[in-house]
Amino acid sequence: MNYRKLGSTGLDVSVLSFGASSLGSVFRTTDESESIRTVREALDCGINYIDVSPYYGLTKAETVLGKAIRDVPRDSFYLSTKAGRYGENEFDFSSKRIAASLEESLQRLNTDHVDLFFLHDIEFVEPAVILEEAMPTLQRLKQEGKIRHAGICGLPLELFRQMLPQIEVDAIISYCHYSLNDSTLLELLPLLSARQVGLVNASPLSMGLLGTRGAPDWHPAGSELKAACKRAAELCASKGTEIAKLAIQYSVANESIPTTLVSTANPDNIRRNAGWAEEELDTELLQEVLDVLAPVQGQTWPSGLPEYNRSLNV
Repeated sequence: MNYRKLGSTGLDVSVLSFGASSLGSVFRTTDESESIRTVREALDCGINYIDVSPYYGLTKAETVLGKAIRDVPRDSFYLSTKAGRYGENEFDFSSKRIAASLEESLQRLNTDHVDLFFLHDIEFVEPAVILEEAMPTLQRLKQEGKIRHAGICGLPLELFRQMLPQIEVDAIISYCHYSLNDSTLLELLPLLSARQVGLVNASPLSMGLLGTRGAPDWHPAGSELKAACKRAAELCASKGTEIAKLAIQYSVANESIPTTLVSTANPDNIRRNAGWAEEELDTELLQEVLDVLAPVQGQTWPSGLPEYNRSLNV
């Protein structure tokens, strides 16, 4: 496993990291013992960064993860969780709730601190709440030693363009914007570099878009994007490989992307993912897939307040 610096945090994170959302039965019903084995397998494969949230499975993911890491030396991995989002339409970025949320997460995770603490999907709340209440709370929690680094996450890239010049954060999580069908995250790199902000790239499979089964019914992408992604996945299958392999390799190959989160509750899957991250990228197949996806490259979908979605390519 290779490792890269995460902005100015001083953290050397594995290029492939573990997203624990699957442990909360977000995508399918999961077995707790299998989930715990998956976390241990990820660590054994050299993955040293795990991300979770109380939102995933309505605290189930944190609870299961806490059991998995209970006996693992705390200095052998980095851990992040989030605050602010607690249900599909349940948001609370008040200072009191953020502080209480962290305490609850620490108890579930069986730890006394997290290495990174993110405000979760802030595009759904008025900017003033983040600027005047949420961010000062994160700075206070840093001073108290309960979090080492603070960050924000969300879907629209415009969110980061507007917020980052106004706040001091150590890292961001961006999802579905550095994958085979959408590389628009690259447009944000100069701003991140100028402000020395670490970048966590999530969902290289675009929340299930890139697969032969087609996107799940709930997926917010348009029909043209869904169809193109399915064609790309079928092309890979016809060549005897999985598009998941190509997608993961594509993400980790870019040295400007410190780490990419993948989520699974299957130990065999995380072992395969880690192995793929170390194999050589098939550049010929990559170009064929990119050609299929070229007509929909950068297409996305709205999320949150209108001000963050006005110029979307949908």
